[in-house]
Amino acid sequence: MASFASCNKTDLFLLLALLSASASAAASAASFYRDVDITWGDGRAKVLDNGRLLTLSLDQSSGSGFQSKNRYVYGRFDVQLKLVPGNSAGTVTTFYLSPEGAMHDEIDLEFLGNLSGDPYVLHTNVFSQGKGNREQQFFLWFDPAKNFHTYSVLWNPKHIVFYVDGTPIREFKNRESMGVPYPTNQAMRIYSSLWDADDWATRGGLVKTDWSKAPFTAAFRSFLLLLRQQLLDVAGVGCYQLEEDEVGAAQLHDLRLLH
Repeated sequence: MASFASCNKTDLFLLLALLSASASAAASAASFYRDVDITWGDGRAKVLDNGRLLTLSLDQSSGSGFQSKNRYVYGRFDVQLKLVPGNSAGTVTTFYLSPEGAMHDEIDLEFLGNLSGDPYVLHTNVFSQGKGNREQQFFLWFDPAKNFHTYSVLWNPKHIVFYVDGTPIREFKNRESMGVPYPTNQAMRIYSSLWDADDWATRGGLVKTDWSKAPFTAAFRSFLLLLRQQLLDVAGVGCYQLEEDEVGAAQLHDLRLLH
């Protein structure tokens, strides 16, 4: 058991929502009215089904996005997402964590649109103290536009792990002892967006967005958080307690690593 001796806050809480393999249970736990703010898109982002569904849309004028109402230091963050169907080339759907301070930290999942019939590319990255260049890309092994799938980020003092449907696909370990920056002391919000990036997203920008297919729409059905603490302020990171056998990534899925 690892802990921070400097902790002076004791109001830890167990759950905002229980992680569940059941899609119906997960859906009932979500409330986009309660958990997020729509931040841009001029009506292109919509909360539906009594707060259990959120859609983001993109047309030639604008995309759309939302952010979490709260900020967090450490936790597991799950979202159930159905990506843009059909010819989604040029579009990017994102789910990421980032702080509001001047120093750039970011834990990034980006889904790069494709031509019909081609696999979606999942682009992952970790920024810490302004340092990035840690991209890894994977082909998804299913059609993520047909059904909802669960995408997760585990962030704790040991490591960052990216998951697809509960399967760990990438692990970024804390190597601060070796001089590698790691996001530890900035509270982060959760962000998501759908936007046009046809200058690079599909085949390096060779395939452009087909606006005759617009509007493009991605749907979010669940927004679940498993946290160790309620964030009171940035100094509250000292309250985090890490259990010895917390979720790890001993075996990563055998995906084709693109980059």
